[in-house]
Amino acid sequence: MSDVPPTHTDDAPSPMTIAPDEPTVVVLPPSSRRKRRNSVIEWVVVIVVAVAAALLVKTFLLQQFQVSGHSMDTTLHHGDRVLVNKLSYRLHDPNRGDVVVLETLEGSSERDLIKRVIALPGEEIDIRNCHVYIDGKELVEPYLDLDVAPCTEQDPSSDIQFPYKVPDEEVFVLGDNRPGSMDSRRIGSIEYDHLLGRAFVIIWPVGDWAWL
Repeated sequence: MSDVPPTHTDDAPSPMTIAPDEPTVVVLPPSSRRKRRNSVIEWVVVIVVAVAAALLVKTFLLQQFQVSGHSMDTTLHHGDRVLVNKLSYRLHDPNRGDVVVLETLEGSSERDLIKRVIALPGEEIDIRNCHVYIDGKELVEPYLDLDVAPCTEQDPSSDIQFPYKVPDEEVFVLGDNRPGSMDSRRIGSIEYDHLLGRAFVIIWPVGDWAWL
């Protein structure tokens, strides 16, 4: 019996051909593309406005400063962060007792000094017997920690002579830590133009939070 080669019938399955994967392209209608573009533009505008507003606030209204050093102990501590109202002295003159941030001044190695306003324009300040006198009357200073600042003394290395009359448009400032503060006893009174603003609250750390 001779071998007969198999034959294919129409009912036999044919080999499968698998086409390679092709990327699926989704064509958005024109309205969807416009919505997506408008959304991107909207977010860009929001971000630009937010950044501009933050810069305006920092430049003209409020700014955060970090205390460096110990010249204001124990009212302020090294590392405290305070919020400064930069608009204050555009609206009114400084007041006695204000805690102020000053621009870097000639003769000072510290940047952005923070001190307290003690004497105002036209007033005569004197320092004697460990106390401060304004126009002949002893100044009551409840903010001083007497364990830190038991005595207010003149700076023997300074050319400032007491009694000292504060010129117009200037203030006399001292640190609350009198033995450890470089202030108007050394550099003289401060012009209004050098006052960056009034520090009014400690915002960090949380444990030091306080109004000033």
